[in-house]
Amino acid sequence: MKHPVILTMGDPTGVGPEIILKAFLSGDLLKASPSLLVAGDVAMLERAARLFGKAVQVRPGKGLATHFLTIDGASLPVKNLSKLPADALQVGRPTPECGRAMLAYIEWACDRVRAGEGEAMVTAPINKEAIHQAGCHFPGHTELLADRCGVSRVVMMLGGERLKVCLVTTHMPLRDVAKSLRTEDVLETIRITDRAFRRHFVTGRPRIAVLALNPHAGEGGLFGDEEARFIAPAIEAARAEGIDASGPHSADTLFHFAVKGAYDAVVCMYHDQGLIPLKLLHFEDGVNVTLGLPIIRTSVDHGTAYDIAGTGRADCTSLLAAVRMATAMAGVHG
Repeated sequence: MKHPVILTMGDPTGVGPEIILKAFLSGDLLKASPSLLVAGDVAMLERAARLFGKAVQVRPGKGLATHFLTIDGASLPVKNLSKLPADALQVGRPTPECGRAMLAYIEWACDRVRAGEGEAMVTAPINKEAIHQAGCHFPGHTELLADRCGVSRVVMMLGGERLKVCLVTTHMPLRDVAKSLRTEDVLETIRITDRAFRRHFVTGRPRIAVLALNPHAGEGGLFGDEEARFIAPAIEAARAEGIDASGPHSADTLFHFAVKGAYDAVVCMYHDQGLIPLKLLHFEDGVNVTLGLPIIRTSVDHGTAYDIAGTGRADCTSLLAAVRMATAMAGVHG
């Protein structure tokens, strides 16, 4: 790779700093992406290193990196974007200053990747309340990045090696899903999935399975007519555009075939329809990917984990998977 994959540190008072250090100390982080650069806070990373009984040598950096953190002979490049009072911050209690720091990491990484100075960005978890206190009015990473990249619609994908699911609707009550479905939304989800998979995951036409909303795909209207009214027309329109989309498939059988390799992606109508099977297979190594951005963005599939932050017990598996996936996506056609 010509340029680094940029990993944002996330909430300084959550598990972000320690899972980065844990992955680095394991030796697997730089194996996952040899040109990795952390966008974060040097003092917070030093504090995380102390959790594992490690002394850190801090040296001046070069290029995008302002510092190198050297531990046991291995060096981690860091872009220092905040100067937080590391020893004074309490685990699980982010301040407005922490919120500003989280935003600085995200915005700097996004801008560098957009400018061609980074191959991709990987995000550690943030605290939404803290970024709101810092003046950000977006619900989270995804909406902030979409706005910064000038994109009106994106698709949430959760995935691992065996299964990748893309969602038409995300965080809404189940009772509202049927009322919110529109053919154009289903079609646009299929389009974005197809473009992203052609670019980053497969060679040729991705095989996209589109799920039904109702049991047995509506059973000819007996269990609902959303399939005939909204989903089937979207699939027909996608196929007319040259997209290899099929369905509506009954969700209770489709995942069996998807996991066996019959499909590259599964378009799901609502959150739990896709995430229950995904997390059954990839609970520890699942990756959250934002499709539809002009940049590559992956993320861990967990939150700030305040209940175990500061203990060194947080699992870095999802972080490593997110870095590996970002690196692989950047290299597919690059």
